[in-house]
Amino acid sequence: MAESTGAEERGIRFTLEEVAGAVGDFGTIFPILLGVAIVCPDVNVSHFFLFIAAWYIIAGFYYRLPIPIEPMKAIGAIVIAGGLSGGEIVASGIVVGALFLLLGLLGGMTWLADRIPRCVIRGVQAGLALLLLRTSLDYILNDALFASLSIGIILAFFVASQRTRIPDISALIVILIGLCVGIITQGMPPLRLIPLPSFIIPLPSDFIAGTWELAIPQIPLTLTNAILATSLLTHDLFPKRGVDPDRLSRTIGAMNLISTPLGGFPMCHGAGGLAAMYRFGARTGGANIIAGVFFLIFAVAFAPPEVLTLIPLGVFGALLVFVAIELGKHSIKTESYAVTGAIAVLTLVIGLTFAFIIGMIMAYVLKAEVSSPHAGR
Repeated sequence: MAESTGAEERGIRFTLEEVAGAVGDFGTIFPILLGVAIVCPDVNVSHFFLFIAAWYIIAGFYYRLPIPIEPMKAIGAIVIAGGLSGGEIVASGIVVGALFLLLGLLGGMTWLADRIPRCVIRGVQAGLALLLLRTSLDYILNDALFASLSIGIILAFFVASQRTRIPDISALIVILIGLCVGIITQGMPPLRLIPLPSFIIPLPSDFIAGTWELAIPQIPLTLTNAILATSLLTHDLFPKRGVDPDRLSRTIGAMNLISTPLGGFPMCHGAGGLAAMYRFGARTGGANIIAGVFFLIFAVAFAPPEVLTLIPLGVFGALLVFVAIELGKHSIKTESYAVTGAIAVLTLVIGLTFAFIIGMIMAYVLKAEVSSPHAGR
């Protein structure tokens, strides 16, 4: 899969292939950002889009590679399932931002990665998938018509994208259809400018809840998928321009420390997003810049908060199903189904943070038993 040459070595280009690659990761971004905005009324989704647009463009110029910017999936899934406050979201972004900036500056990524067993990460992914499926079921049951239509469109694009080089823009299509139907039935919302971001200072209680409920479950996913796996994939796809994991850690830290206190959603990179962008033609930072322009348009379009109410709930239900499947399919690549399965089930019963801690204990106990000199006697 190595890619090396000519125009791509320059790092920025704007072609039809880069445009196709630019939208390759939209399917996981829209459902999470819009889902959070629906359940959490004290956030502004136009600010979410504004800051993700800004960092897409910055990353395009900085890395000169198609490095995706994604909402943090664990934080998004837990907020959607549990409806946490905007202050807690901001606090979690500050906590993870500070941690990953520090790790990136100190070169500590490998040390931490070696201490979180892979089966625990898979369990977190499976638990998040179950949380999203449970939430999506409520949306689907309340709006079966649009959910069925949306699922059909998503499946059609999935099949087409697997057999051809047609980019999977199903998320964009079903959202636009939902908006059109909403405008026809409810009327056009008033035009408004994007409100200026204001500085948000979380309360001490927000930091406690944001760290415990959101940051702790997010950290292992960011460490493995957003940083280590993304770094490895850049070296596979672009051997001469691969990105060091500590460098990715620093940009994750910087964008969260800068953006979340101003109303942005916690953000990271992602190996799956990079693979999707590359598959549909992205080879340079130009794809990032194009994606950033698209998200700026959505920031303007969603400036009136009434826009969110135009989209039928069935659309969100369908999109969340496929985000859950995307997360869940990775969880089966585990070396311990006992640990992964336990974390997944416990997530639904007692929450992801407790499930993560119990899973860590289980993983180390099982490892100790296997390595014991009496094992197998």
